[in-house]
Amino acid sequence: MTDKCAVVTGSSSGIGKAVCELLLKANYKVVGIARDHSKFTPNDNNYFPYEVDLKDQSQTTDVAKALLKAHPEATVLVSNAGQGSFNPIENFSTSQIKDFLDLNLISHILLSQIFVRHLKARSGGNIIFLGSEAGLTGKRKATLYSAAKFGLRGFSQALSDEVRASNIRVSLINPGLVRTPFFDLLGFRPGDEQTHAIEAEDVAQVVMTILSSRSQTIMDEINMSPAKNVIKFDS
Repeated sequence: MTDKCAVVTGSSSGIGKAVCELLLKANYKVVGIARDHSKFTPNDNNYFPYEVDLKDQSQTTDVAKALLKAHPEATVLVSNAGQGSFNPIENFSTSQIKDFLDLNLISHILLSQIFVRHLKARSGGNIIFLGSEAGLTGKRKATLYSAAKFGLRGFSQALSDEVRASNIRVSLINPGLVRTPFFDLLGFRPGDEQTHAIEAEDVAQVVMTILSSRSQTIMDEINMSPAKNVIKFDS
């Protein structure tokens, strides 16, 4: 049985799925968190799926505590889950704003809080957040998405400073356009050429680089961009 264990949110598709696949190849036990696991069912005894709606704060904290009790050897959190919604700010209802921020920001904070307590008891580990280029520069119709990603960036920086003395490394990865199902319902997507998008496997490789680096080295923030920024709008 492997003694390496990672928890990955948004594990059923896109970047989360790619991260899980590389972790499993590296002989990690992987605890996957997603709303729907039907899209990713690896034939691997080291994969343990948990069904969670991360917009639900109480469900998020309850399941996080339960899975860490079931998998106390976990020393890695890849906090990846999120979704996009790009519209003028006046087009969002109050409940839509709450749900969006609960998923894209609050769930990362709640999971980190629980994980920090756990990692301090384990004498260290890694927390890796998947941010976005939208956390570096705000643009029109990305008000909520940028609010969440700017918030996550600030949280990551402060948390890193807070926990590094406890041997906990905190890293933030900010990709640009990544070719994943993230864009399926958004009305736009990266252009069709290879140079127009980052691949999910590229981001997963960065996660593995962080985990394989010397424990005394902290990769605070990594920005990733496609060779050419090309957006294609659906007709």
